[in-house]
Amino acid sequence: MQEAEDSPRRWCYGCGDSNPEGLHIEFEAEGKLVRGRFLPRKEHQGFPGVAHGGIAAAALDEAMGWAMYAAGAWAMTARMEVRYRRPLPLDEEVTVTAQVVRDRGRRLEAEARIETASGEVLAEANGLFLRMPEETSRQFNESFLGTA
Repeated sequence: MQEAEDSPRRWCYGCGDSNPEGLHIEFEAEGKLVRGRFLPRKEHQGFPGVAHGGIAAAALDEAMGWAMYAAGAWAMTARMEVRYRRPLPLDEEVTVTAQVVRDRGRRLEAEARIETASGEVLAEANGLFLRMPEETSRQFNESFLGTA
């Protein structure tokens, strides 16, 4: 069964495929580590030839959100710190990875990074996430995954 084009998941700025301005990151989970690839485009430009810093932050946040899901939790960003190491070039595919590094019940901590194909680190982040209440998690399962 094909997912409807107007489904909430398909319009996600980070991972949705229906949002024309989105990042279109396709994630895969390897245990609790998530990995996605994306191509910063001219629509994401900050300074000439490089993506706006907010694009890197959005990709890192999205990856940590997927890491929450891979760890079995629906959680929202409460705090995030980004370290920019190098500019994020346009028209060069990069990889973003993330994983939960600490689970303290309602509070989860994650780390993420963006790298070039050669392994050069462009940006890193750590974040604090708050687990959603059970009812909200159930609603997200229904709207994003079609399950209760």
